[in-house]
Amino acid sequence: MPPRLRSPNFPAVASCPSVRPQSITHPSRATRDFSQSSCRQVTKRRRQFYAWLNGPGRALKQPLPGSTNYLGAYDRFGNLVRGTYAPDQAVIEAKENEEKAEAESAEGKDAEGATPAEGQESIDDLEGAVRKQEEDAEAEKKGKDNKLPQETISDLRPFPMNKFFRSQPVLSEELREAIYQSVVKEGKTVPLASIHYGVSNERVGAVVRLKQMEKQWIAQGKTLAIPYAKAVLEMLPTTKHVDTSLPENANKRPYVHEPINDLPVHPATRQQLFVPVAESRHFTREDAAKAFDNDLLPADDRIPHPELVKVVRDEAAGYTMEERRARAEQRYLEAAEQKKKAEEAKRREELETKQTVPQRRWDFVFQDISVEHAGRTGRDPRGVGWRYGLPHQDRKKGQVKIPTKVEA
Repeated sequence: MPPRLRSPNFPAVASCPSVRPQSITHPSRATRDFSQSSCRQVTKRRRQFYAWLNGPGRALKQPLPGSTNYLGAYDRFGNLVRGTYAPDQAVIEAKENEEKAEAESAEGKDAEGATPAEGQESIDDLEGAVRKQEEDAEAEKKGKDNKLPQETISDLRPFPMNKFFRSQPVLSEELREAIYQSVVKEGKTVPLASIHYGVSNERVGAVVRLKQMEKQWIAQGKTLAIPYAKAVLEMLPTTKHVDTSLPENANKRPYVHEPINDLPVHPATRQQLFVPVAESRHFTREDAAKAFDNDLLPADDRIPHPELVKVVRDEAAGYTMEERRARAEQRYLEAAEQKKKAEEAKRREELETKQTVPQRRWDFVFQDISVEHAGRTGRDPRGVGWRYGLPHQDRKKGQVKIPTKVEA
């Protein structure tokens, strides 16, 4: 082939520039911002927080003596809602100056290296102790004149935005010790201690058990978290103890910690019932109990302290204080005697119906069981194979829930 002719008007090789990505270099920063925002100034919320901390929130720095220190007790200006009480600023400044002086004196002694001999006190220490006693007496006198009012419901709200939550009171250490002494040392029963101190039976039992453990730990030499307990009790509302044995508290009544007559929810009352009653019939609490279960006691007898109902009835009948007390003691003795007889009869019945065969490591106990114990429906708790949590039939399909007859 003949050689290809090249045109002089075009270059031999068409060169096109290569396109390559070029990286843009930025100057490296030695530090970076903690926040993603570019503004390094103090934000508005932070300014508001410090303004509140140095303004209305300054009252929370010094807790009120013998009272809770919740946010709900103050208004938005930092004033106490329930009274004009305020801690004496002069007493606070005196305490701060005294602490500073003690710190400076300690530093001076360390620097000089000379301390008084053991068992001896310097004149400055004696003068400081006398001055401290005078300031404490003056502060106590001012505290009596400027007494803090009693806390209200709004003062027991630690979260101002949640108005439905309030802090519940706890038993003070003096009241716990009084309950323990009355039950263990004086030999009172749990119901009597519950009535006297206004505390439920379950709480009285818990206090006695915990106090026994505390006494046992002290006897063993174990360390108790007493400072922590005191700090917690200072932050929570407490039920004070009123010692009626003292002459100044002879006419005072103990503080009621909680209602002790609340009815426990009986399993037989959890089902729905439709009981038609004639208009001429007087439907009482006994009738309501029989409607749920034939063996269910009425509300007056099912409360934890049924003897209180009888005391109120005696008061309504016109009995004097001495007569009511004598009748209450008589009823208590009769109830204790009946309980003792019932326990003896039950023990004798168990000995008669049960047969014990002793062995080397354990004893075999045999008891006669009848099929009739299960009842007509087989749901009697005395029957063999009875299980807890047996469901009710009130919501089961096919059950007749409307009564078919009306009792006169």
